[in-house]
Amino acid sequence: MISSFQALLMILAAAAVTFLTRAIPFVLFGGKREIPRPVQYLGSCLPPAMIATLVVYCLKSISFAPQALSGTIAQLAGVAAVVGLHLYRRNTLLSIGGGTLIYMVLIRVLA
Repeated sequence: MISSFQALLMILAAAAVTFLTRAIPFVLFGGKREIPRPVQYLGSCLPPAMIATLVVYCLKSISFAPQALSGTIAQLAGVAAVVGLHLYRRNTLLSIGGGTLIYMVLIRVLA
């Protein structure tokens, strides 16, 4: 069992690391300095690459076996909802929230 002091230290360490990772770009590239081209390139290509990685990770265990078909339908419907909502509204929060809602409802209804 951890003590309250240890829990407080862990929370403070996590908060400090989070703050530093958010503040470092402003310290390095703040003001009127131009952002280096490699950093601009990474900023443009990493978000889509991370989303693609998450999609592959989430869908890696899809099974088309008859006993698992309801889960597969729910997963594919959730993905379709995310894509459809994003193409319709271009709102990431709406897309992810709507797809999650569709998936959660379907796994309850189809189970």
